[in-house]
Amino acid sequence: MQHTMMDFPLTIDAILAHAAKVHGGNEIVSRMPDGSTHRYSVADLASRVARLAGALHALGLGPGDRVATLMWNHYAHLEAYFAVPAAHGVLNTLNPRLAPEDIAYIANHAEARFLIIDDVFLPLYERIRSLTAFEAVIVVPLDSASIPEAFMNYEHFLAAGEPLMSAGPIDANAPVSLCYTSGTTGRPKGVVYSHHALVLHAFCISLPDFFNLSMRQTLAPVVPMFHVNGWCLPFAALLTGARLVLPGPHLDAENLFDLLASEQVTLSAGVPSLWHRLIEKLQAMPALRERLSPTLHLVIAGSACPESMMVALDGLNIHATHAWGMTELSPVGAFSTLKPHLAQADRDNAGQALRYRLKQGLPLPFVETRVMTAQGIAPWDGESVGELQVRGPWVAAGYYGDVAPDSWTDDGWLRTGDAAHIDAQGYIEITDRLKDLIKSGGEWISSVALENALIGHEAVQDAAVVAVPDPHWHERPLAFVQLRAGRQAAAEDLIGYLSGRFPRWWLPDMVEFIKEIPKTSTGKNQKEGLRALGAALHARYRRHQA
Repeated sequence: MQHTMMDFPLTIDAILAHAAKVHGGNEIVSRMPDGSTHRYSVADLASRVARLAGALHALGLGPGDRVATLMWNHYAHLEAYFAVPAAHGVLNTLNPRLAPEDIAYIANHAEARFLIIDDVFLPLYERIRSLTAFEAVIVVPLDSASIPEAFMNYEHFLAAGEPLMSAGPIDANAPVSLCYTSGTTGRPKGVVYSHHALVLHAFCISLPDFFNLSMRQTLAPVVPMFHVNGWCLPFAALLTGARLVLPGPHLDAENLFDLLASEQVTLSAGVPSLWHRLIEKLQAMPALRERLSPTLHLVIAGSACPESMMVALDGLNIHATHAWGMTELSPVGAFSTLKPHLAQADRDNAGQALRYRLKQGLPLPFVETRVMTAQGIAPWDGESVGELQVRGPWVAAGYYGDVAPDSWTDDGWLRTGDAAHIDAQGYIEITDRLKDLIKSGGEWISSVALENALIGHEAVQDAAVVAVPDPHWHERPLAFVQLRAGRQAAAEDLIGYLSGRFPRWWLPDMVEFIKEIPKTSTGKNQKEGLRALGAALHARYRRHQA
């Protein structure tokens, strides 16, 4: 027997076509680098996407050719998100927070032919110009009246383009975008996303128990659009008819609050460091909460959400949900939404419910998960820790260029590199990165748990815990702490604070105060340099103790 359904490909261009027809009047708001606000409609977006696709096609963009971008979150970057795949090209987002050498490496490894760049990034481009070989550089004039003659003016380029009504049918398995990992364990690695994978992913994250996107939401994704497809939220917003607010580069507490308040944002998503600053502002001036949407929902991902952050947001009557993902997962893999009986527990036993909310959460539909130990697949008992492994329709099966093939098991599961356990309810809890776990006296210590606890201290702005060699215990934890401005704390105070939360043998041997915890380009703790510094400090400590 044969099915009687139409063969209709799931493609990104179909998302925009639907949005333009059904939600054409919806507003798209962009905060620009100069502080101004740009507004236009979804219909305007669709019209300009057609022109940009036509201009790129006329420039010589062919199927599978890469177009790199160096851009903030705003309307022109959104246009590239849709126009490049509409012209059968592949979008290669470059992260301006990386070292210039890494940016050049990614563009070259991706073999990007063209570059679309904000004018504010032209000084950065000059640092990579001799290291790259773009055939054309198209500059978005955000902050300058004129563009250097060597480059093409984005607005002139777009205006001269004939709308591309069709470059031929798009295969749902054709590539849409090429994003690179942050490269914390070597060179960045590329992941190529298909239309089919991203459309399914956009559908799934829009469901009520995840981002809960709909026509009734105003979404402001403060995650950068140069990072993992902007968590796929630009596609999901257009798919569901949500009003979209793009924040540009200004994400300090003042500008972030003003954006959320003035646009009455109901849903936002970003890394914990962004919400720290917003929380401090609201706690200092509680009356400001009344200016935010009463239904504001913040999704926290990118690194583990500290307990103190979740508690603080609850105190401000701001709903928050913890989520987890990876570049290799397009990127969302799990959401820590409470099941109904756990939500009831929230009313009866807030502490128990909070523990569930701080987990990475339930895997999304079609994302299969397992925890692998030396003994085999671990039971879902909430205790058996091993490597979290995943597979699914929007999970990468390999890296671009066939690098690091050992990141997948022989039976096709992605090795996440995360140490985790899964409880009987199905909630994933990541205890640490495997490379960051501390083995002391044959027992494991979670650096993440210690970091999140330290951040809960009133004097601590940020913390990073690393393993340092120890001749007796093999490894011991050492904590690096960044204090809040104007606050003081002694090492003994912080170790005493931890002692009520962890066994004695978990407590750091040392606390070292530093000006700032180094971060990766995606907001995670950068521990490589701290390990070397910590090893030297700990060796000196041992000599002193002897």
